Amino acid sequence: MSDYVLQAHQLSKHYKQHPALDHVDLTIRRGSIYGFIGQNGAGKSTLMRIAAGLAKPTSGRIELFGFGEGSKLVQARRRVGTTIESPALFPHMTAGENLEVFRLQKGISDTTRIRQTLSLVGLASAGKKLAASFSLGMKQRLGLAISLLGSPELLILDEPANGLDPVGVVELRELLLHLNREKGISILISSHILSELHLLATDYGIIHNGRMLEQLSVHELQDKCRQYLHIKVNSPEKAVAIINENWPANEYELDAGGVIRLYEPYGAPGEISATLFAAGLEVQQFMPKGEKLEKFYTSLVGGAANDQSVTI
Repeated sequence: MSDYVLQAHQLSKHYKQHPALDHVDLTIRRGSIYGFIGQNGAGKSTLMRIAAGLAKPTSGRIELFGFGEGSKLVQARRRVGTTIESPALFPHMTAGENLEVFRLQKGISDTTRIRQTLSLVGLASAGKKLAASFSLGMKQRLGLAISLLGSPELLILDEPANGLDPVGVVELRELLLHLNREKGISILISSHILSELHLLATDYGIIHNGRMLEQLSVHELQDKCRQYLHIKVNSPEKAVAIINENWPANEYELDAGGVIRLYEPYGAPGEISATLFAAGLEVQQFMPKGEKLEKFYTSLVGGAANDQSVTI
């Protein structure tokens, strides 16, 4: 069994002369929630469509569950559920009738899957209500139900929180966490709402203008976005000795410029400053610093002005 549910190897896709994807490498571990970050037109949907078999790459290749060629790749796609762009629904059918159509299309013989899936996404009480009268949140849930109907091992979700109100966003998050933790489903999810991805994802991929800028785990991201005290004194070596004596459990760095970064949890800043001053040190700079996901993202793509679509 492969440790990876999805891998892209030097994947490129060109529309005429425009490169939607430019030699993209991507790796998604089994059991992870992979947050795919990028502005509109960055290439997220294109990669998802290729993974789902809805588009062909110009060059490079996709592997699903370790299979990347011919009939084995086709078979592997049956283990994937997708909601890419707007879910395709039959507006004059109920939720159950919509699922029945897709059950027949997918060749699923177990008719009890419809009731189970509606219950799983919170639509068990939708009854005879037609999809045309569904709220946007209900439509998103029905789209998710369609993607879950075949008991997938991997979910590919393109902007599933688009248009949802804050309550709907929270409910979607809780459902995806349940599917991941309780059902063991790996998830590839794209979103502009970076703060929401931060509550979900175990891994991240940041794509810009068709190129993968960085892939990192949540722990690697936390290291890059850690909060710290920026301390500059006239004798950094003496300050380090004082920190080791008074706060031995704290992690710190001393850079070549003599700046000390004392990482969270660093206790009361006032106490630290007073201790350094009492030891006769001249405190020249003393301030909390650090980055959040949004700032880290915009710094990678060249600043917030280059990405007006990011929700901060």
